[in-house]
Amino acid sequence: MHHKKLIFSILTLLAVGLFANGCTVYDVAVEERNVGEYASDEKIAFLIEKDFLADDLVKYMDFDASSYEGLVYIVGEYESRAQVDRAVQIAKAVDGVRSVTTYLLPKKADDTCGTTDNLELYAKVKNLLVQDKDIWSTNVEIKTVQCNVVLLGIVGSSAERDKIIRHAKSVSGARSVKSFLRIKRG
Repeated sequence: MHHKKLIFSILTLLAVGLFANGCTVYDVAVEERNVGEYASDEKIAFLIEKDFLADDLVKYMDFDASSYEGLVYIVGEYESRAQVDRAVQIAKAVDGVRSVTTYLLPKKADDTCGTTDNLELYAKVKNLLVQDKDIWSTNVEIKTVQCNVVLLGIVGSSAERDKIIRHAKSVSGARSVKSFLRIKRG
């Protein structure tokens, strides 16, 4: 009996690994960046977030870092200007970072937009993008901060970018939409 459980556990782990790997392969296949750029950007974002986690001033859960062709975006909420400055300093110190752009809002104790609202807003925007067959939704990273939608990624055309922004703006509950979407360089 114990032998069967072990085999089942191993097969389950393998299946999960293959599925997760398949998602990565799919992401890269439809990605506007080449495999090398994609891998480099993933590494940059990972190293920044790892350094955020190790830092006493920067609170890891308050900031998300994303990288597109070495252009880094930090999105989140802050408690002090020193926290923002330190997060930018950490990001700039990572090899391969060409620039750092922030979309950071001061934390509000009395904000009526909570985690559930942000998650619902994210889901609504993502759903619209997935349903639109003219858009590669996997190329768009959606962040929500205090019910403000932030769009990141590299898309194929200005028409695609504009359509993505229109979808995000059409969602009820979105206080604003900030687009950092870039068009694929020729």
